[in-house]
Amino acid sequence: MPNPIDTPPLAGRRAQAARNDAVILEAARAVFLDDPKAPIAAVAERAGVGISALYRRYAGKEDLLRKLCDDGLRRFIAAAEEAAGEPDDWAAFAGFLARVVDADVHSLTVHLAGTFSPTEEMGRAAVRANELVEGLVERAREAGRLRPDVVAQDVGLLLEACAAIRVPDPERTRQLRRRHLALLLAGLAQAEPPLPGPPPAAGEFDWRWKRRE
Repeated sequence: MPNPIDTPPLAGRRAQAARNDAVILEAARAVFLDDPKAPIAAVAERAGVGISALYRRYAGKEDLLRKLCDDGLRRFIAAAEEAAGEPDDWAAFAGFLARVVDADVHSLTVHLAGTFSPTEEMGRAAVRANELVEGLVERAREAGRLRPDVVAQDVGLLLEACAAIRVPDPERTRQLRRRHLALLLAGLAQAEPPLPGPPPAAGEFDWRWKRRE
């Protein structure tokens, strides 16, 4: 695989197309986080591109939603793989959570689940993501830093709780999410009292990704 540093930059129309695509995806994220039912025309308007330019890249709204969530899943996996290389077990776990919270990946999960049909490739990526999280949880648990009754599925709920925090100022949003994450991490490191109720089971929340008509 070529080193990205050695890859020549895009030029001309290809460079402009890449810039347009980045603008469209940024606009789509903002529009659909505010209102998942918004029409695709709202994305074109926010991005400042013609609707035809948007349709040249994406066949329709579902295709655009799928791309947004696929990108978020890839960012999640990249953060988990980076954390897996951290030698300190607790730092690996906590650092992974901080990176994912800052990337705001789970806002997409909360808002867009069930609005499109995931691909088989996304399904495989989700399995990979779960395996990586299970590895980080097991490491932190075996090191004695993570309470023994925490399971990998708890991590997803924790990240969704952080993603639910949102104020108009993006920097303030980041600060509040980091503060809430610190509180949650303190609870995860505390073994007593035991957590109430049975832990979330693997696949318990998969129903959200089934396409809603």
